[in-house]
Amino acid sequence: MALRHKGELSNLARKRPTIHDVADAAGVSRGTVSRVLNGKSNVSLSAETAVRRAVAETGYVVNRAARSLVTSRTGSIVMVLSEPQERLFEDPNFSVLMRVATNQLAERDMSLVLMIAGDDRGRDRVARYLRGGHADGALLVSTHAGDPLLDEIERSGIPAVACGAVLGRESVIPYAAADDRGGARAMTQYLVDLGRRKIGMITGPLDTPGGALRLEGFTGVLGRKAAKQLVVHGDYTQAAGEAAMRRLLEAVPDIDAVFVASDLMAAGALQALHAAGRRVPDDVAVGGFDDSVIATATRPALTTVRHPLDKVAEETVRLLIDLLEEREVEPVVLPTELVVRDSA
Repeated sequence: MALRHKGELSNLARKRPTIHDVADAAGVSRGTVSRVLNGKSNVSLSAETAVRRAVAETGYVVNRAARSLVTSRTGSIVMVLSEPQERLFEDPNFSVLMRVATNQLAERDMSLVLMIAGDDRGRDRVARYLRGGHADGALLVSTHAGDPLLDEIERSGIPAVACGAVLGRESVIPYAAADDRGGARAMTQYLVDLGRRKIGMITGPLDTPGGALRLEGFTGVLGRKAAKQLVVHGDYTQAAGEAAMRRLLEAVPDIDAVFVASDLMAAGALQALHAAGRRVPDDVAVGGFDDSVIATATRPALTTVRHPLDKVAEETVRLLIDLLEEREVEPVVLPTELVVRDSA
């Protein structure tokens, strides 16, 4: 048998720090240490500071398996993205949501698990995961009205919060969202005030709040001027924006402005306009929605509606934590802002 190095033997013999060691180092009770580690609020600031210092000094690491046996908590949250996998890498908004949610949960020593539910197989995997009790709660992203996964989530009893309202279940599933309707109204009115007379729109999917509510804002300003041939539907991808813009040019050759329900689709619309020889904004003014990194990368830079995505993500996580702590929650709707650049 191989002999161990003396240093290795001493490391093996060194006792792993326990919660009792943390309590002794902090000068508090074991119960106080437990309340701090489990995120309870009924602990004084001085005690919490002492416990966290003692954790760092002793090198104590929480035994998640043991904790879950006591608290029935897994320490993880599942983010369910109800879109095809390729959308995760194409749309920069999803990376913002993941970054903010991960950071927010890390402050509570919780982990984020991403699952894709863009088709039946994906939804089945998520359903099995939830039934298995592998997550304490669910963050729902880009959820479409009528998604069969919603019934499974309700049956599982797992606390769930949506990033953006789930159409038809606004009173059932708490949510944080931007003011989609108000932002769309502001952009449409801006295009009207520019003197544009043939204003079209490229919508998102109408079974999502960004699709339905932004269209409502658009038609609310234009009224009867929002003719059917001036509205084309897309799916928030760049390819869809390009194809929709080509259809608008074919249907209404003298179109002089277009409101596009996402920056990514607006980038596609700009490509179609350039290919057709239309000058932006001279011939056709273009407005987007999101104010993502794409908005300043297009040529010309995109006039758009700023969607406070960081704040929406923070509020979504806060609502879910409140649900886990059995506190009352109310929907949160945050204001948007018109950002004027060169495309309109």
